[in-house]
Order: sequence, then C-alpha cells, then structure tokens
Amino acid sequence: MSSNHEITLRLASRLKDERKEKGLSLDALAKLSGVSRSMLSQIERGESSPTVASLWNLTRALNVDFAELLDEKSSTIGPILDVVRGESTPVIHNKTARCLIRILSAPEDVGDTEVYDIHFEKGASLDSSPHKAGCVESLTVLEGRLEVTTDDQSENVTAGDTIRYVADKEHAIRAPEKSRAILVVKNA
Repeated sequence: MSSNHEITLRLASRLKDERKEKGLSLDALAKLSGVSRSMLSQIERGESSPTVASLWNLTRALNVDFAELLDEKSSTIGPILDVVRGESTPVIHNKTARCLIRILSAPEDVGDTEVYDIHFEKGASLDSSPHKAGCVESLTVLEGRLEVTTDDQSENVTAGDTIRYVADKEHAIRAPEKSRAILVVKNA
C-alpha cells in the first residue's frame, strides 16, 4: 500500500506528464480546467494535494482516467475495469442549487454518457443551460418528488418514475421535497 506522500508524488508526476504530452502550458491547462496556475504548479511539484473537485476538473481537461492518475499502474487488464469505493466517489456540493451530486460515470465518459446520483434538499432547484445539440437526459426518481422543466414544458415525477427529455434547451429540476434521483446524460 502506498503512503499519502507517495500518492501525492505519483499524482504530481502523472499530471505533469499528461499536460506535457498534450502540449499544454500551465496557463492553458488552468484555463481549460478552472484550476489556478499557481495551484497547478504546486500540485505538479508535489507541494499540494488537489481537492476532488480540482482533480475531477483536471482529468476532464486532460481527458484522462481519474483512477489511473491515483492508482499504481497495472500491467494486466481484467474483466473488472474499475471499482470506485463510496468514499472515493467524486462529489459536488452545489450550495446554490441546494443539492449534492455524486459523479458515478468514469472520467473518460464525459461528453458521451454521464451518470449522476443527485440528492436534493427540499426547495432545491438545479437549473442548466442548454447542452450539445441532440443531448437527452433520463432522470429516475429514487425518493421523493421532482418537477422537470424543459423548453417551457413541465412534468412532475415521483419515486419509481423515469422521465426522458431534451437537454439541448434550458432545463431545470426542482424538488418540492427532499428527493434523490439518478440522472443519465446522453450526448449525441
């Protein structure tokens, strides 16, 4: 098992290698990821550990596998491609929308098929700008009740219901009560 320091140094080296392999400067990666240039420099030198959110943004910007950056390289690939333990699942706390979003899909699936486990507080409102043309979202309510609005059309869904809707228009998910849902975003 690796120590925290070894993991930090391995992550630093892999992030720097990926950035250089893609021909990106620190400034360019900062713009792509939303992580400041100074923080990137500290991470690459092994002087700072990134937050889960920063690491997630970096993997998306570099189009690399989240787990591969942290795990020791394996020379064999078996039938189980990945296991992400609950405590290691990337989480976004959206305080403005009043929801917690657990990212279930693999980093390499970003822009293709993305899967989220969303916990809504009572009164939460997750408003989204239009995604790519042809994007469709499927939302399955696990607990509670949600209102989905897209292109000025609304539908109420409750536990057990699944709603599919276009997401290349402005859309929103509102929770009149504490709720939980699985959201699948399928980009065209």
